[in-house]
Amino acid sequence: MADQNHELRKAGLKVTLPRVKILQILENASGQHHLSAEEVYKTLIDAGEDVGLATVYRVLTQFESAGLVIRHNFDGGHAVFEMTQEDHHDHMVCLESGEIIEFLDDIIERRQQEIAEEHGYELVDHALVLYVRPNGSDVTRQINVSTSKK
Repeated sequence: MADQNHELRKAGLKVTLPRVKILQILENASGQHHLSAEEVYKTLIDAGEDVGLATVYRVLTQFESAGLVIRHNFDGGHAVFEMTQEDHHDHMVCLESGEIIEFLDDIIERRQQEIAEEHGYELVDHALVLYVRPNGSDVTRQINVSTSKK
C-alpha cells in the first residue's frame, strides 16, 4: 500500500482509501490491463469494499487527469482504462470477444514515422487500433461468401 500512497502523492492526489483500492485493482489486473469502470466497481464489491460506481468514475477521471491511467474509447465499446506505461504499444480489438491485445511492431512504428516525414511533418504521437476477427469465424466466412457472389 505504501507504493500506491507514494504514486498518488507524486501525482498530486490526496491519499484516500477509494483511490488506493482502485489503484491496487488497476496495478494488479493480471493478464487484463484494460478495465472498464464497471469492472473496477465489480471487483471492489466482490472484495466487500463500500465504494459507489460514481466514486469509481470520479477517481478514474482524476487518475487520467493526473497521468496515472490512459482512457481508451474503442469503437463499439465503452471506455476502458490502463495504467500509463513508459513503453509505447498499439492495440488490436477482437470484434467478437471484445478482447484487447497489446502489440508492438518496429516496422509499423518506423513506417508511420516515414509517412509523416514524407508529408513534411514530424510525428509527435499516435494511436493505432486494429479491429480484428478470429480467422475462420462465422462472420468472416459470411462476409467472404457475400463478396464472392458479387
